[in-house]
Amino acid sequence: MKITYYGHSCILVEEAGKRVIIDPFLTGNPTAKIAAEDVKVDAVLLTHGHSDHFGDTLTIAKQNDCPVVAVYELAEYCQSQGVQVQHMNIGGSCQFDGFKVKYTLAFHSSSLEVNGTSVYMGQPAGILLTMGDKTIYHAGDTALFGDMKIIGEMNDIDTAILPIGDVLTMGPEDAAIAAEWLRAKKVIPVHYNTFPFIKQDANSFTELLESKGIVGVALEPGASTEI
Repeated sequence: MKITYYGHSCILVEEAGKRVIIDPFLTGNPTAKIAAEDVKVDAVLLTHGHSDHFGDTLTIAKQNDCPVVAVYELAEYCQSQGVQVQHMNIGGSCQFDGFKVKYTLAFHSSSLEVNGTSVYMGQPAGILLTMGDKTIYHAGDTALFGDMKIIGEMNDIDTAILPIGDVLTMGPEDAAIAAEWLRAKKVIPVHYNTFPFIKQDANSFTELLESKGIVGVALEPGASTEI
């Protein structure tokens, strides 16, 4: 499995010819290293509805003729905009051609601005994505919460993708606790340095992880790692 980081919380995952993108905020993302028009994928997965995660979802889904996988209310909105969707919700899983998706809890909020009004887009979520024999956990935007221990106990997580920006999500210290609870073999920090108010030192975070015996990989936007 190959994981490529495109800045903020956007991750592209590839395995055995299948490609999915999570939270494709590219247009307007000052750290993005790829344009939405250049993305080739089999599905778009969303953790929640905020614009810095929803991003280029509709453009990518339409140009690839692929489904958007999202919590029910967010999927309904996407469907109303003329794209294929797979409705999901917290705790549910769905098998696709070449990959499996399961939605988990996340503690945050979820909305989109539609015609100048903030519209509720269902619960925020984390995503367990399994391709081949590897599983990643994208926590989405979340606070630290105790059920991360259960997620770690119930799943063999090869890589956890955790927000560290603070202010709107967990900060580095809470994310390090989450990493311990999740028992992941590798941790990739996301949701930092896109904007000044979420500036963090990712290398300091990986050093904190290493002090706990956890492998941390701080990817520059456009860089990849394999598991």
